[in-house]
Amino acid sequence: MSAQYFAQLDENNVVTHVAVVQREFLETNPQRYTGRWIETFIDDSHVYAGIGYEYLESEQDFRPQQPYLSWTWANKTWNPPTPMPSTGGPYRWSEEDLEWVAV
Repeated sequence: MSAQYFAQLDENNVVTHVAVVQREFLETNPQRYTGRWIETFIDDSHVYAGIGYEYLESEQDFRPQQPYLSWTWANKTWNPPTPMPSTGGPYRWSEEDLEWVAV
């Protein structure tokens, strides 16, 4: 059997724990694995869950915490309002100025 990964969610669908456990073991040990557990995957079509990630019921997938208020979620990644310049750098995002700033 290959490894299976499950994320435990709190009442707000936020990941509190990630475990490597077979589904059968998880289901037959409810006293050990309390609460709600959702399978997470390591592949190109899913976001692997991490502590603090949110589970999106509509997408049946996870997303990390929003790095900045101005960034939007699309195509399974957080996107800044303007792309990072491809030349020069390195850069950091300035939320105050809503632009990339050379460091």
